[in-house]
Amino acid sequence: MDQFARMKKIISQEDFAKIENSHVAVFGLGGVGSYVVEALSRCGIKELTLVDKDIIDETNINRQIFALFNTIGKAKVDVAKERILNINPNAKVNTIKKFYSRKNDVNISNCDYVVDAIDTVSSKLDLVEKCKNLNIPIISSMGTGNKLDPTRFMVSDIYKTSVCPLCRVMRKELKNRGIKNLKVVYSDEIPLKTNDIQKMQNDHTHIKQTPGSISFVPGTAGLIIASEIIKDLILR
Repeated sequence: MDQFARMKKIISQEDFAKIENSHVAVFGLGGVGSYVVEALSRCGIKELTLVDKDIIDETNINRQIFALFNTIGKAKVDVAKERILNINPNAKVNTIKKFYSRKNDVNISNCDYVVDAIDTVSSKLDLVEKCKNLNIPIISSMGTGNKLDPTRFMVSDIYKTSVCPLCRVMRKELKNRGIKNLKVVYSDEIPLKTNDIQKMQNDHTHIKQTPGSISFVPGTAGLIIASEIIKDLILR
């Protein structure tokens, strides 16, 4: 049996060969990135490079596909690799346990596509700039936290986005770097306000920066990203 037989009913052999021979790097294996990896591996991508420093903890279980009680404490990239090879034993999976930044670089020169599912703005910007300089296609995930409506996601150029606070920051910083376009997946849903307030030792209070999340929102963004990658690889 061929695990990709159903897919080949709607994709030509020529197009499947393009997918199968592609190398995609995914930066960030959280709520968005984990679903990107899941979908790409089930589409037959032959080589995946996974970049993430984190280990799985209990708070990841509500939204990250690699997060289970029996994977708590394990490195996300290791759990992802094991799962990918159970989906496609012929895949090549490169795991890099590091937090990506300009100073903590990763070689992507042989990649056909890059996914930015990073949380940190500075790292997102550095990765986008690196891909633009190398002429490697990249798609970036914008904010998925504090949102409940997965139907509000859309694919757009960063300069045509609205509402999303992360998009606003990215637009400004990309313009400052002279980057004129970036494919993104973003939601125009107004972020919900959380009531998560932490009492500090000095008796002052501040709003915690950790956003709220729900299972079906970041996963939807991840699946949309995967679909864009597959379509772009076929059309190249």
